[in-house]
Amino acid sequence: MALFVRPLFADAEGTATETLNPPRFEVAAQSGYLLGVFENPNSYEIGTEFISGRIRWGVNDSDNWTRGYNQFCLTLMAEPIFRGVENHYFGVNFGGRYNFVRPYWRLVPYISGGLGLGWIDSHPDMRGSQGQDFTFNILTGIGVSYEIDKRWKVDAGVLYQHLSNGGQTDPNPSLNLIGPQIGVTYSF
Repeated sequence: MALFVRPLFADAEGTATETLNPPRFEVAAQSGYLLGVFENPNSYEIGTEFISGRIRWGVNDSDNWTRGYNQFCLTLMAEPIFRGVENHYFGVNFGGRYNFVRPYWRLVPYISGGLGLGWIDSHPDMRGSQGQDFTFNILTGIGVSYEIDKRWKVDAGVLYQHLSNGGQTDPNPSLNLIGPQIGVTYSF
């Protein structure tokens, strides 16, 4: 069992004094499948296709569980709606991500969140649909990245998404969605 588990966490032999030097820039492609939860009567199912650029903007090289680094994220969103009143959503999201880095581990847990805006092909005359095309979005995620090598990572996590027009129309049904997300990241 130790032969299988150890390579997931350990990159090399050594002490916990490894200097934290994360990549300055990253580009990621992520996909997910989100299901509607909380109140909307249309049982939405949405695919998420994200392209994200990440810039490192702070490193915490402490000897406790908070060791890691911050990233500022800009995410372009294209989302086909498989089940629901509308057909697609396009948007942009600005946010942050914190990566918890343990010395010599290849697995890197993360949390992320952001705010943005976008456009949905609304049908305001239909019950439970979005009241207008312009919407705001909130993204929150938690997951883990696996460092394949110094340049490449794969990640898996859970994503929560909220879409709303911020009360600009009445009614404002909003969408709350949650589901799995996977991705691949290139660092440079």
